[in-house]
Amino acid sequence: MTSHSDAIKFAYWVPNVSGGLVISNIEQRTGWDIDYNRKLAQIAEANGFDYALSQIRFTAGYGADNQHESVSFSHALLAATTTLKVIAAILPGPWNPALAAKQIATINHLTNGRVAVNVVSGWFRGEFAAIGELWLDHDERYRRSEEFIRALRGIWTEDNFTLKGDFYRFTNYSMKPKPIDPQPEIFQGGSSRAARDMAARVSDWYFTNGNTPEEIRKQVDDIRAKAKANGHKVRIGVNAFAIARETEAEARAVLDEIVAKANPEAVQGFADQVKNAGKASPEGEGNWAKSSFEDLVQYNDGFRSNLIGTPEQIAERILNLKDAGADLILLGFLHFQEEVEYFGKHVIPLVRKLEQARDRELVAAE
Repeated sequence: MTSHSDAIKFAYWVPNVSGGLVISNIEQRTGWDIDYNRKLAQIAEANGFDYALSQIRFTAGYGADNQHESVSFSHALLAATTTLKVIAAILPGPWNPALAAKQIATINHLTNGRVAVNVVSGWFRGEFAAIGELWLDHDERYRRSEEFIRALRGIWTEDNFTLKGDFYRFTNYSMKPKPIDPQPEIFQGGSSRAARDMAARVSDWYFTNGNTPEEIRKQVDDIRAKAKANGHKVRIGVNAFAIARETEAEARAVLDEIVAKANPEAVQGFADQVKNAGKASPEGEGNWAKSSFEDLVQYNDGFRSNLIGTPEQIAERILNLKDAGADLILLGFLHFQEEVEYFGKHVIPLVRKLEQARDRELVAAE
């Protein structure tokens, strides 16, 4: 039968910024304050979610007028839970790897090893300008992120760590206490060649924007072949925006309303900014490179994963994504507390049943 390690995992986007997860004027019963988020984390933990991912923003925009800092917010959610893992977003440039390594190692000890990091390579050029950080070209951002990750791992695992890099330099640095084993997991995002190549060398997990199983499979095959050649293993997380309702018609009506009430100026502003991310990659294949207006209403192309319909339909589609190589589904919702609970009660159990049925079929075929 499917072991817990083989079962597909579930994560949710932490709404630690205002405005929810869609750029739309539709009602979103989602709070960005700590009380709402503590309760949300407890609901998620009680209903089968494995991870939560905090967001990193430094400036307002596209509905996110208010933002809580990701690492400290993640720690607060870990303090309110007992088994949930929280992935704190970190941005090379504003963070130095020495500071990040020390922050995460301390939180690791305070939470029995439940903190992870998401190393964000790009995001908004305007933010970097506003806070006086140098904006690097697309592939240079990934080169810096790779060096950042190598620094984190070195600091966490070695004494007298030394690195003579292009972006970071360390000389005989020994940090204690080091994180408890297993070491904190390192996530990264991206869809570009540079992002995939970096994941194949250094990351534990690779997040990609929402997409069809066929397109996900192409990325998975590319990353895993390169990782194998590097003697490395990487797992895959896929973004999705879930709309689970009793009927498909109800779910589709919600999607139609989200898009109909989208804020065109904000969506276009977001589109202009992310051209500096995916479309800026040399091959033009990064995140958002081929996103339509409808796709951009949800920040990370979440509608493309098509987890919109009845619990049964969604569970089947999750298995299709798993067959394409997904190890984790990263979920956004319209009304987080109630929909995370509904998803955990009605969708995740169906996924587990399908996984077990698949295992029985494989055993019978042997």
